[in-house]
Amino acid sequence: MMPLKTELHCHNIFSNGHVGALEPIYDCNVTIPKQLEHAYLAGLDVLFVTNHNTIDGYRQMLEYKKNHQKFDALKVYPAEEVTTDNESHVLVYGIDHSIKSGLSLHEVLDEAKKQNAVTTAPHPFSLLDALREDSVYCDLFEVFNSSNVDVYSNLRAKKFAKEKSLHVVAGSDSHVQSTIGRSTNLIYSENKLDSVIAAMKHHKIIIENTEYVQPKEALEHIRYKIQNSAFFIDKYTSHFYPRALWPIKLLYKLYMVDPEGIFWNMFYRMSIVALRRISKKINFEGYEHRLFRERNLANILKMAF
Repeated sequence: MMPLKTELHCHNIFSNGHVGALEPIYDCNVTIPKQLEHAYLAGLDVLFVTNHNTIDGYRQMLEYKKNHQKFDALKVYPAEEVTTDNESHVLVYGIDHSIKSGLSLHEVLDEAKKQNAVTTAPHPFSLLDALREDSVYCDLFEVFNSSNVDVYSNLRAKKFAKEKSLHVVAGSDSHVQSTIGRSTNLIYSENKLDSVIAAMKHHKIIIENTEYVQPKEALEHIRYKIQNSAFFIDKYTSHFYPRALWPIKLLYKLYMVDPEGIFWNMFYRMSIVALRRISKKINFEGYEHRLFRERNLANILKMAF
């Protein structure tokens, strides 16, 4: 039996509007045709589309595949990235109906169990939406996330997985077309949903490949979110950083003049340096991770510099 090349963590346009109150409405610009085409070109056998807090789009993908025979060998199975009551995320595979957001972790796990689904802790040591030590309650552990460009989040995940003897997988966390299949896994099973889920539960899955997203791909995702989120940015800033509202409005206007300019590419690279410093302090130097979640600008700047 040949192993199945699998993408476990990716999004498409059906994530839009479901991410949550503290996130921009627009999350991903990848359409169903583009997603299937790139998955096909990447040589995937299995594609789990893990949109945020919804399985909307799954049946549309099946319908599109039915009308395009070139995708017959590529199997698309239902999945969801569920947001818990403390902003952490849980990936759930093989569900037949959506699990609502806002539940506690153990309520999400109970709902997954009722549907005979498999759970994974995604980006387990990222700064805002991670389960962190509670990851041990999930079936699988995403030890490498392509979008964790701060790097230290993945390094901490690797260390934690070794300490706890967790069974690990990798995820692309793809939000743009070119990153579908960026990090892949091999599942040893037949290419049928029940067989794939059973294999994942029994840890018949290994990481095949890991690779980070490139700066241009990260910027593509950021541009999509920013260019469609003026109202959200105003609302978010007014709530968390009211004193910074005027300068942030100005920055947004300047950004829209030339979003692909050299200045913004430099700004992105400087932001990644700051993010890496924060992640290192939280994940390896004992800083409290809740300081970042509190969204206190002064504390964030202190950690960055």
